[in-house]
Amino acid sequence: EVQLQASGGGLVKPGGSLRLSCVVSGITLDDVTIGWFRQAPGKEREGVSVISRRESSTFYADSVKGRFTISSDDAVHLQMNNLRPEDTAVYYCAAGRPILSAISSPLGYGNWGQGTQVTVSS
Repeated sequence: EVQLQASGGGLVKPGGSLRLSCVVSGITLDDVTIGWFRQAPGKEREGVSVISRRESSTFYADSVKGRFTISSDDAVHLQMNNLRPEDTAVYYCAAGRPILSAISSPLGYGNWGQGTQVTVSS
């Protein structure tokens, strides 16, 4: 059984940083694509960043480029710098094998973690 556990969320002031981590069990990180998604109240879930070890590739949404960095070792991490109020959302990590043209779509991911709240506010 594939399980994902996200952690690292919290309350931070604008301009601050947080590091999210996603621990994956039941499958090796070399065999799947791991994505970070977020969902703010009243909005659709959106892809934030994706990493594929097998493809040696990463993806970033335009809204986070230059501020967020995705990496992996024995877990998948999302370093979030220069956070803005509009980054406030519940962040989820997910595992799947999406097609490249839809790598940031939640539809390509079949296994999801429980989510961690990120709140950016002064």
